[in-house]
Amino acid sequence: MESTKRTATCGELRSADVGRKVVLNGWVSRTRDLGGLLFIRLRDRYGVTQVMVGDTAGDEVRKTAAGLKSEFCIAVEGTVRARSDKDINRDMPTGEIEVEASDIEIFTASRFLRTSPRASWSCSPRIPRRASSA
Repeated sequence: MESTKRTATCGELRSADVGRKVVLNGWVSRTRDLGGLLFIRLRDRYGVTQVMVGDTAGDEVRKTAAGLKSEFCIAVEGTVRARSDKDINRDMPTGEIEVEASDIEIFTASRFLRTSPRASWSCSPRIPRRASSA
């Protein structure tokens, strides 16, 4: 990767960007391995983009992608591709596209997290007062 400087945010890419070469920086939210294809859900403060590592990616890129875990901070260089009609995710603003990775660089690796930053925490709206020691 020539430069790891971000050229787009994870929330801005749309179908009008198809064919554009981009560098994304963010945190790995989730990975899915479907045999020959590896999908990475990459997020930053602006949104989420799906990254795809396919057959055209080099061996080093595929090896790096296979080792990614939740909350790794990475840079991804790749080309914006349109998803097929059956694969469009209408629940995501970026659901019409994915980035086909040509290079991945790990900035920081995270250790196992005991809790997930995505976990929904429920708390009582009423917090009892402590007795004052005065």
